[in-house]
Order: sequence, then structure tokens, then C-alpha cells
Amino acid sequence: MQDFRQSFVQASQLIAELDPTLVEIVLLSLRVSLSATAIACLIGMPLGALLATREFPGKWLVTVVLNTLMGMPPVVLGLLFYMMLSASGPFGWMELLYTPGAMIAVQIFLILPIVTALTKQIVEISWTEYQPLLGSLSVGKWAAAKTLLWDTRGSLLTAALAGFARAISEVGAVIVVGGNINHLTRVMTTAIALETSKGELALALALGMILLLIALSVNALVFSTRQRVML
Repeated sequence: MQDFRQSFVQASQLIAELDPTLVEIVLLSLRVSLSATAIACLIGMPLGALLATREFPGKWLVTVVLNTLMGMPPVVLGLLFYMMLSASGPFGWMELLYTPGAMIAVQIFLILPIVTALTKQIVEISWTEYQPLLGSLSVGKWAAAKTLLWDTRGSLLTAALAGFARAISEVGAVIVVGGNINHLTRVMTTAIALETSKGELALALALGMILLLIALSVNALVFSTRQRVML
């Protein structure tokens, strides 16, 4: 109990003093996860809107695959990216393995199905309501998708936040392609795993507290956004 109290006090001091190692890890984590979320939203939201507003053969299969990818084990995705980015892989020439770029790439593919599927669900609800009006105005499918994306922007924020929450808490995929290299690819989740295995609980606790604070903030934003949308 005494060791835990001491570690907790040391963790609080690291946060209060803005320990350089702590700040470096947190900033890298935010840079990687925010970059991945932004790119996934730029791709996934238009794609989800088009899936919601268009009918085509095999749409059900696309939906099933999309839902399946939402549950893909991150470590499996990390393994696939490792094989593609390794020196003998098809993208080895890019030399991305064990860099933040590789971590961003794997997180994009990790959260892209989540953003796309949630966008599809959100836009489908509005499409059911506005389809007769947009059809009477002879609005094209792409224009209709853009209109619905703008109209549901408040709800879509929850999809973006859900993607970010998934990315910031990921450990399996990023440790495979990033390698958890100090001062280069060490993010909060991988640092927590490493420091805990070493018995260095102070830094692990400090990072854990910050990660919980980020998760709490994201959930609070999602809840408040949903409340405003419902009003």
C-alpha cells in the first residue's frame, strides 16, 4: 500500500511539473491519433454517406464486411501492416516501419470502418426523412450525400470522437509497427505497458491518469453533443 501511495504521489508530481518525458509521450500520442482520426474522417464520412444514399448490387455484402472490420483484432491488423512495410514487403521501399507514419497508417485503417459504419447509420436516418424532398428537387446522389453530411454534422462529431477514442487507446497494432522506440514511437499505451513491466509505476500511473482524463473528456463531448442534437 505504501509503494502504491508513493507511486501515486510521484505520478501526480510528474503531471504537475510537466515532466519532459511525460509531455513528449503525450504529445506524440495526440499527434498520431488526431492525424489518423482526421484522415479517417475525410475518407470514411463521404464513403458512409454514399453507402447510405445509394443502392447497388452487393450493398449488403459491403455492409457485412464493414461491420466485420469494425471488430478486427488490432494486433492482426498490425501484423498485416508489418508484413507490408517490412524490407521484404511491397511497401518496404517507403521505410515507414518503426516510424510515427506507420502508426498513423495502421490507426487510419483501424478506425476507418468505425467512422464509415457510424456515418452510414447516421446519414441513413436523415436520408429516409429527406429523400422525397431531395428527389423532388432532382438533387444528385453526391449532392444529396454532401447535404446530409452537413445536416448531420452534430451527430457525425460523435463518430469522429468514437474513432479518436479507439485510436488513442490502441496498443497492439501500434506497438507492432512502431516498435515502442524511446523518443520516436513511444506513445501512452505502449509506454504504460513498458513501464509497468519494468516496475516503474510512477510514469505508468501518470500516463494512465492522463489517458483516463482524455477518455473522460471524449465521452463528455459525445454525451453533450448527443444532448444538443436531441434538443
